[in-house]
Amino acid sequence: MTTRPSDVGARDERRSSTARSTPRGGRAAALILGGGTDGNEQLTAMTGLVLIVLLAVIGVTILRKSQLISVLLFVGLLLIGPVVLKMASTGYRFASYYTGNAAYRRKGPPVLPLRLIAPVVALSTVMVLASGVVLLFEGPAHRGSWVLIHKASFIVWLLFTGLHVLGHLPGMPASLTATSHARAEIDGLAPGGAGRWIALVGMCVAGLVLALVLIPQYAAWTTPGALAHHH
Repeated sequence: MTTRPSDVGARDERRSSTARSTPRGGRAAALILGGGTDGNEQLTAMTGLVLIVLLAVIGVTILRKSQLISVLLFVGLLLIGPVVLKMASTGYRFASYYTGNAAYRRKGPPVLPLRLIAPVVALSTVMVLASGVVLLFEGPAHRGSWVLIHKASFIVWLLFTGLHVLGHLPGMPASLTATSHARAEIDGLAPGGAGRWIALVGMCVAGLVLALVLIPQYAAWTTPGALAHHH
């Protein structure tokens, strides 16, 4: 069906009218906090995409750990920011659904297999990152049982996170554009769009700052022969 110019003009006028009728403070709040369940889905997908890229880098460094140990340490610390954000966004959806939030109840939970493995993914992620930070400070000379915890949790994490990614990958394009239908409602932007970008960039920067601040701690692990001596 052909769209008449008058129809387009009417829609543009309604959008302009909506923007004018919304107080400036209300528009700002909506740009930061709006989006609802679709915004939450989009934020989770955006963060997941960043994590997939960073984890691919981690995978390469693991294969050449002796040559790329400093990169492994740096990216491992950088991961912490986006991981915290993803756990926060999925945790918020979980809490909202099970506390009876109407919007999240209507949207429904993830499919059952993904719900079942989610706690394992979350717990193993925390264990891998926490044990990795402990090992960073302990150094290869005093790593003790922490290296066993790190390796065991990494194996569990790798298996279940792989299943988690494969389960969500087909729906990721739709999740990344989940708020596209709401675009141009508020100053030409999707509700909550600014807030989602602020959250994502902010947590990536937080991870980056952490990785940079802890560079002096890399020395014990990057010393030539440090890894070979303790295999």
